[in-house]
Amino acid sequence: MHGPSLSMDSENDILMKESINMMIDMIVLCATLALSLFFWILSLTMSTFYGTLQPVSPWRWLFSILVPLTVTMRALKRRSLDRSGALAALLVGFVLTMANYSFFSTLLAFFITSSRLTRWGGAQKKKIDAEYKEGGQRNWVQVFCNGGVPTELALLYMIEVGPGEIPIDFNKQYSASWMCLSLLGALACSTGDTWASEVGPVLSRSKPRLITTWKEVPTGTNGGVTPIGLVASFLGGAAVGVAYFVTQLLTVRDLHLADPQWPIVVYGGVAGLLGSMLDSFLGAHMQYSGFDASIGKVVSYSSATTQWICGKPILDNNAVNLFSSVLIALILPGLAWGAWPR
Repeated sequence: MHGPSLSMDSENDILMKESINMMIDMIVLCATLALSLFFWILSLTMSTFYGTLQPVSPWRWLFSILVPLTVTMRALKRRSLDRSGALAALLVGFVLTMANYSFFSTLLAFFITSSRLTRWGGAQKKKIDAEYKEGGQRNWVQVFCNGGVPTELALLYMIEVGPGEIPIDFNKQYSASWMCLSLLGALACSTGDTWASEVGPVLSRSKPRLITTWKEVPTGTNGGVTPIGLVASFLGGAAVGVAYFVTQLLTVRDLHLADPQWPIVVYGGVAGLLGSMLDSFLGAHMQYSGFDASIGKVVSYSSATTQWICGKPILDNNAVNLFSSVLIALILPGLAWGAWPR
């Protein structure tokens, strides 16, 4: 007798939840519109007082707030980020999108591909990784270790040339071009390392070799590399390079008057490969790796049941990622300047 009433109650609950979600979406949209208009009016006011500042269009403000917010909310629901990671990602996404749409597309390529590859082969990764998390669940520390350097570079870029898209051209915009490639290199480094660490353990049929001694080590050892992992790191870097290059084609005017832009893709691939190798080299020296016989996995701590493989407990994985991206961001643009076709 209670069957129809129970089903009606559940339907009402579903409708109520949908209505609440719709209202929340409308409130967020209205708040975003109000915030973007406020920032636009603020930029107009500042440009009136300071003649050197160019006002930013309201559409750019809206895009820079709404799109990162949408992507972050989706990532939070899919558990690619926890709450602290979502807040950090929102800040990083806003700054990069405001500075240059090519920066945003590069960040988006890194985030989407890395999140999907983290979920891929989860059952196999759980067997070899003692710290495996379902879906990735990146926190604010991981977000800033991967996105902190690009955020700082995006802020410097806006101070240098203001928000907007420019071609890579060392003759006309040396410092701005250097910053663009530095930012792309940092994100390509993070992407290449993520692709290598997520693809290598699943597809590689051979054991990884320690990058410092080239001896075989258990899967999951910090500093271990495989041919498949190295290829994946190049492809990961090239993927974010493609995202940057395509956005350049769509948004930059008079691109034919600047230096060729296709080397951006090659640059991304090289940054991904070198960044992954540098990450492995630092990991082999500065991260502790030991095989814990009690659980049959490689771990980052020392215990009575752990046999040392390599490294010292100086840095954790997040710090190694940060150091790698900083070094790539500092060194690689200078090498690109000498080799860029003109």
